[in-house]
Amino acid sequence: MSTPPSLRHCCTAELIGTFLLIFFGCGSVHVAVLLGGLQGLWQVGIVWGLSIMLAIYTIGQFSGAHINPAITLGFSFWNEFPRRRVVPYILSQFAGAMLAATSLLVLFGPSLQEYEQQHGIRRGSEESVLTAMCYGEYYMNPGGYSFTDGRVDRAQLQRHLQQLPTGTAFFAELLGTAILGFVVARTTSAENSEVPTRLAPVFIGLTVTALICVIAPLTQACFNPARDFGPRIVAAAAGWGAAAIPGPNGMGSVLVYILAPVLGSVLGIGLARMLTPPVASR
Repeated sequence: MSTPPSLRHCCTAELIGTFLLIFFGCGSVHVAVLLGGLQGLWQVGIVWGLSIMLAIYTIGQFSGAHINPAITLGFSFWNEFPRRRVVPYILSQFAGAMLAATSLLVLFGPSLQEYEQQHGIRRGSEESVLTAMCYGEYYMNPGGYSFTDGRVDRAQLQRHLQQLPTGTAFFAELLGTAILGFVVARTTSAENSEVPTRLAPVFIGLTVTALICVIAPLTQACFNPARDFGPRIVAAAAGWGAAAIPGPNGMGSVLVYILAPVLGSVLGIGLARMLTPPVASR
């Protein structure tokens, strides 16, 4: 009988898995925003979905492939994950996200500078959210902004960002993460004979792809605090400063991209538990 993975192995796996998620996922955002290489939400969304499948298939046997603090906290809340492992898992997830963001900053540094020069964007200014969005996330999604003669109209950009109230953004992230948590819990449940175990990562990845297609135009579709705040910290240190932290959404970013995903995960996993037959009826 094989020995269960140690906490060190699990944390290493979470770091690697989250790195893969952010490297390919945020990498696709870089390509779409800076190079126009990916057109439409589906193309970006499917890269995120594939990165999740890749992460789960490669490191899931070690750590369960949470790769998301909201999922870790959701399972822990319902006593399906040891509380003593929550903090090490979350720290590993943030470390993986920050390492991936740093790698992308090195790879796309010249492209970022060229894009900013081309559109008159001064890094660290309010309008630099148009490149900071390759790392952290904002609502309304800056990707929907249209340049005026190739340059940034600051007043127009502010009006664009103010289109989505914080309450609506909070609900979008809460609902999206609740759906994700529900799908994760049900597709990985031993009681669900409808889903072959080996296909659970596929359904989870495609769920994220579908959610991105619907919610990304509003909030950039986070559902994962490490995905947002890990790269956001890297961006702030790399010159975006206040445009990254706190950003134009201020404390709303904490509500929308940390609190909403955590609550959504708890609700989604809790709903999945409600559908699980009680022990006496099995």
